[in-house]
Amino acid sequence: MVTFLIFLIACGAAATTGMVFKPGQWYAQLNKPKFTPPNWVFPVAWTTIYLLLAWVGYRLTMIPGSEMVLALWAAQIALNTLWTPVFFGAQRIVAAMVILVLLWLVVAAMVVLALRLDVITGLILFPYLAWLCVAAALNFSIMRNNRAGFGS
Repeated sequence: MVTFLIFLIACGAAATTGMVFKPGQWYAQLNKPKFTPPNWVFPVAWTTIYLLLAWVGYRLTMIPGSEMVLALWAAQIALNTLWTPVFFGAQRIVAAMVILVLLWLVVAAMVVLALRLDVITGLILFPYLAWLCVAAALNFSIMRNNRAGFGS
């Protein structure tokens, strides 16, 4: 239980960036794609993902040979934490896109390696990877549709 709480604290720290760096007026003025989810979806999706990530981290600690996946877990939570202040805080859409691509690659590698170790743990990561696909499509569309007048 303590191990799960430690992973939950790490996820909570990542989630805190969303409370510190809020979308605000800058984000409201961006030209966003039609498939942008309603604002209420984001906290629901991320809360679910962070709970699943804490569970994945906990499960991995009990699986022999999971060192590489746990290292990737650490990398993804760092990249995850970095995206929000770069996108919303610094308003650097291109830099945020680069972070998101790296995050997607790390999580995709996590999924592949986790599936090899334990199918359930690997499957728990699929909603995260799917949501990152949505996030990447949003970030890319915002980057493409707002080239003039906003941070790069």
